[in-house]
Amino acid sequence: MSSAAAELIEVPLSDRTLVDRFIRVPWYVNREHHPSAQWVAPLMMDRRDYLNPGKNPFFEHVQAAFWVATVGGRDVARVAAVIDADYIKFHGEQTGYLGMFECPDDPALARLLIDRASSWLKERGMTRMIGPFELSTNYISGVLVDAFDREPGINMPYNPPYYDRLLTGCGMVKAKDLLHWELDARVPVPERIVRVADKMAARRGVKIRTMSFSDWDAEVLRTLEVYNDAWEKNWGFVPVGEKEYLHIAKDLKMVLHPDFAILAEVDGQPAAFVLTIQNVNPVLKKLDGKLFPFGILRLIWDLKIRPKVTSGRLILLGIKSKFRGQGIDSLLFLATHRAAVKQGWRSGEIGWTLEDNFKVNSAIKSMGGYQVATYRVYDREL
Repeated sequence: MSSAAAELIEVPLSDRTLVDRFIRVPWYVNREHHPSAQWVAPLMMDRRDYLNPGKNPFFEHVQAAFWVATVGGRDVARVAAVIDADYIKFHGEQTGYLGMFECPDDPALARLLIDRASSWLKERGMTRMIGPFELSTNYISGVLVDAFDREPGINMPYNPPYYDRLLTGCGMVKAKDLLHWELDARVPVPERIVRVADKMAARRGVKIRTMSFSDWDAEVLRTLEVYNDAWEKNWGFVPVGEKEYLHIAKDLKMVLHPDFAILAEVDGQPAAFVLTIQNVNPVLKKLDGKLFPFGILRLIWDLKIRPKVTSGRLILLGIKSKFRGQGIDSLLFLATHRAAVKQGWRSGEIGWTLEDNFKVNSAIKSMGGYQVATYRVYDREL
């Protein structure tokens, strides 16, 4: 492939044809250029909504630009550049995001993409770029740097092995590794953890309950303060506003089983929560990104009539700072494990966690968790 012949086409989000071309680039990378049996195609309908400023409240606080790279009339690569006003306000630094990077194994083409995103950010006053993210740290983050023979967890990145080499070759340096964990749901929780958790619940007056799907928006808003408090000091964290939080939760509800949305309350006030989404990737693989004309029927059949889900991914477990150290994390984990046993799940995933969040990572190990994959976020001075 000759990157000298590559043309970068800017993609206005108002142009549905170009947006669809932008969305379809991973099919070229993962099906043609570097074929992978592990890659799971995203749903086109979902991606269109995600990149629709009229539907996704994320775009209310960002500026963003998107490009597709074409070579010989084929769309072969893509990139985005994002300036998030919420990140800049919270962290007090002029940092932009490298977004939605997909590229064949072509260092010169990768540099063309990275330099274009960098220039766009620098022209608007940014002094640093971090990523790749889907669009921010509140969505899909990083690139896979190991475990390429393993199917990705639901809503986790998957990419060819050469991405790390391409990015570092463009002057990107490691900022942080994100760890992904797995555990066997069929293995009982250690008895000492059950004993301590139950004792702590009785002593502290902690009530554990599932969130009501029939009152979903109100339940979600009960967790918003917990979310923004629990992750406030985490690397790369960006507070989420009410409108965007509800939008994210609406999407998550589609892959949530009611038993796996769990809230901890102390004196009637939300103290912590945990969400575990169903791993629907085996079903999504068959759909190849298309719900119509028959995909929706297949999805309903596999998920409702002939259950295929045997695992899930714990995506959020947050505790308000004033309630930490009281065993609530063990209570939430225990409730999740019991739900997994009830549903007949074979395994569960946890992630991601920051590589230097030693307390959380040690807790996962104590529950029988073991690391299965690593994702990397990079940065570059502009």
